[in-house]
Amino acid sequence: MTAQVLDGRAVAKQIYEEVAKAVSERIGRGETRPRLATVLVGDDPASAQYVELKQRNAKNVGIDSEDHRLPSTTTTEELLALVQRLNRDDAVSGILIQQPTPRHVDMRRIVFALDPMKDVDGFHPINAGLLALGLPGGVEPCTPAGIVLLLERSGVAIEGANAVIVGRSNLVGKPTALLMLKRNATVTLCHTRTRDLASHT
Repeated sequence: MTAQVLDGRAVAKQIYEEVAKAVSERIGRGETRPRLATVLVGDDPASAQYVELKQRNAKNVGIDSEDHRLPSTTTTEELLALVQRLNRDDAVSGILIQQPTPRHVDMRRIVFALDPMKDVDGFHPINAGLLALGLPGGVEPCTPAGIVLLLERSGVAIEGANAVIVGRSNLVGKPTALLMLKRNATVTLCHTRTRDLASHT
């Protein structure tokens, strides 16, 4: 089978245009402008760059954003207080907590505290559970949803296809496998203990 290179930039451009149009139409109906709240704990350069990219992309499609930068010494309780405040803020549509956070932060408590409908990464147990059960509703994780959308927009037939996912992380691997299953692919999930990876790919 010949490999096909997918043009992610072209697909992203289409999606940005569609989102910008949807935001404009929303404002035209008199509804509030969406607002993304990003939270970065610590000063990891890669994480900071990633957050800045998200902020810039939000602005480019007409979504307001607010950026919360917290020191690496921030405690779990302090981060929880911020999350709870953002949950209560009706002006905030989505909350994105950049990971990884410092090791002393209990991300399990943070994720459980998020309003599921504002959980941009789809980490909350309600969102993860709906995805695992193949039920509608909930928020799908950004990167896995983007992977599937790229395939669909590129004309790749997912239904009935043999899909090999390399990696079983909660961030990308597992949810990507679940999204592919939801679209009736036959999924093989490979990971660090997979024997003879080449035989699967």
